Amino acid sequence: MSTATVEPASLRLVYFAWVRERVGLTEETVTPPAGTATIADLVRWLKTRGEGYELAFENEAVVRAAIDQTHAKPAAAITGAREIAFFPPMTGG
Repeated sequence: MSTATVEPASLRLVYFAWVRERVGLTEETVTPPAGTATIADLVRWLKTRGEGYELAFENEAVVRAAIDQTHAKPAAAITGAREIAFFPPMTGG
């Protein structure tokens, strides 16, 4: 059996609230570079894509993520994910 490198799959990214406003998109489909294995890796890569992304993710600890509509921590693996959503912290009320 070969140990070929798995190419990253395309992902649908969805942005909400001020994350959407800063990125300038509601959603997009991307193919992250090889080695992008976690939410944190994805965020680091997104920040290289332009000023809006840098601004949206400037404080990585603040932005929340969900993988296929399930909340996920920055260390969560994105392998096999179809959709990743990014949003600011939610408050009760």
